[in-house]
Amino acid sequence: MENSRRKFLKIAGISVLGLGVKPVVDVVASEEPQKYAPNAEALRGKRWAMVVDTRKCKNDCTDCITACHTIHNVPDIKNPKHEVKWIWAEKYGHVFPGQEHEYLDHSVENRPFMVLCNHCDDPACVRVCPTKATFKREDGIVLMDMHRCIGCRFCMAACPFGARSFNWMDPRPFVKDENAKFPTRMKGVVEKCNFCAERLAEGLMPACVEACKDKALIFGDLEDPSSEVRKILSSNYTIRRKPELGTNPMVYYIV
Repeated sequence: MENSRRKFLKIAGISVLGLGVKPVVDVVASEEPQKYAPNAEALRGKRWAMVVDTRKCKNDCTDCITACHTIHNVPDIKNPKHEVKWIWAEKYGHVFPGQEHEYLDHSVENRPFMVLCNHCDDPACVRVCPTKATFKREDGIVLMDMHRCIGCRFCMAACPFGARSFNWMDPRPFVKDENAKFPTRMKGVVEKCNFCAERLAEGLMPACVEACKDKALIFGDLEDPSSEVRKILSSNYTIRRKPELGTNPMVYYIV
C-alpha cells in the first residue's frame, strides 16, 4: 500500500511539471483492482442483495456488528470523530429522512435499523474514484481495493448514505483480536462493508447474516426467483434508503 502511495506521489510530481492530472490517474488506475478469486464451493449470484427485517431486530442485540467487525478487523475507536464502522444501528429518522412524521408508530421510531453499504446498482462512489480503488463487480458488489486508495475521500463525499469510514489514524492498535485471514488497513485509507465477498468466495454467507439468531438479515441473489431474498421481497412490503437519488440501493428494509 505504501508503494502505491509513493508511486502516486512520484507521478503527481511529474504532473506538476506540466503533464497534467489525467496521466497521473491513468497510470495509477492502469492495473486491475484486486478481487476475491472464488473456489469450487463459492456462492455465485448475478445480483446480490440483502433484506433487513427490522421487526425482528432487538435493541440490545449487536451480534451482527460484532461478527462483521471481528472478522474484518474493524478498529474499535471510541472517539466518534475517528470511529470506523461497517455495519451499525440507527434510528428510523436518520435512515429514512423525510419519511418520518409525528404519527409514526413508536415501535418503529425506536427500533434499531441496521445500516451498511447499499451496494447500489449505480454507485456514485465508483464514478468519482480517480484510481478505481472502489469498483463494482459483475455480481453487483461494490468493493474497495485498499492498496489503490489514495485517501482523497471523493467516494465519501459522493456516498449519500454515509456508509464509508476514513482511517484518520493507524487502525491496527485498535484491533482487539486480529483475524489473520483478512488484511488490516493503514492510516489514510477509506473502508466499508464488502458484503463479505471473501466469504462468498469460500461458499459462506455474510458474517452478519450468519450471526443473526433472529434471522433479521436475509441475503441472496435477486436474479434467482427461488432465492429466499426474492421470496421475501415478493411477499413483504419493503422500502429502501433515499430511492429518489437514483442509485438503486440493494439493501431492502421490512418496516
